[in-house]
Amino acid sequence: MNDPGHDYARGLPLGLTAYFIWGSFPLVISMLGFASPYEIVVWRVVFGFLTAVLLIAITKNFKSLRETFKNRANITWIAASAIFIFINWLVYVIAISEHHVVESSLGYFINPLVTILLAVVFLREKLSRVQWVAMSFGALAVIVLTIDYGRPPWIALILAGSFGIYGLAKNKLGGKVSALNSFAIESGFVVPIAIVQLILIQVIGGGILFASQGVLGMAGLAMYGALTAIPLILFGAAAQHLPLKVMGFMQYIAPIIQFTLGLVVFNEPMPTARWLGFSLVWLSLAILSFDMIRSRNQRQS
Repeated sequence: MNDPGHDYARGLPLGLTAYFIWGSFPLVISMLGFASPYEIVVWRVVFGFLTAVLLIAITKNFKSLRETFKNRANITWIAASAIFIFINWLVYVIAISEHHVVESSLGYFINPLVTILLAVVFLREKLSRVQWVAMSFGALAVIVLTIDYGRPPWIALILAGSFGIYGLAKNKLGGKVSALNSFAIESGFVVPIAIVQLILIQVIGGGILFASQGVLGMAGLAMYGALTAIPLILFGAAAQHLPLKVMGFMQYIAPIIQFTLGLVVFNEPMPTARWLGFSLVWLSLAILSFDMIRSRNQRQS
């Protein structure tokens, strides 16, 4: 692994740590079950924002942060990404709290397919025949899983769609804003929404339970917020040292971990039809991966 311009020794530990943290989130959320999923998301936003502010203060990254606010287009795209990542967080935490870990993992498995669909619709990119075949298998998987669940897999579709649009907004930024600055501003944008949500929890949602389990409970909710910021920053750092093809394959680590947790730890049912649906998704991803490797090899030859 001696690709010029890439440092696997530094990049792989950073990237793997980020994805293992993301993959462990169902365990973390299950330990915070004393609070409602709506309150968990509030503290995730608040403490994630405070973690980002602390890191900016430590790194003295104020100048680049000020420069970001001078570009209206950048702020617009960051605001859009903030809304969709908030939706993603909220749906994800609710899904895990209501024991839909396997379906949540499906959302992140099909995310690459949704990203391609968004690129076709919004960026007017054209698909190759192989990519159309992969997308067809993905669509068939959704049909099979709709029959299995007795409803469309809404959780997976919303998670994949919101994260896909989040990625599209990030793509529009074009690397002009650092991962830390982007996360800090995104979190700052949704802090007011989180505060309104917290007020509603207190008024009509049964009350705020932040301190109900003592210091350990408060520390757990705060740590989950910090864990939101840390893997994003690790991921950004890993992307600077690893080629895109490696980062592309690593994205499957988190949903694989979540899928395994759903089966082994949370004992969620997996009937034959569901296995068939997931197998079609995995086949679609395998076709996409093969096509990506083949295209890259042709460009390099």
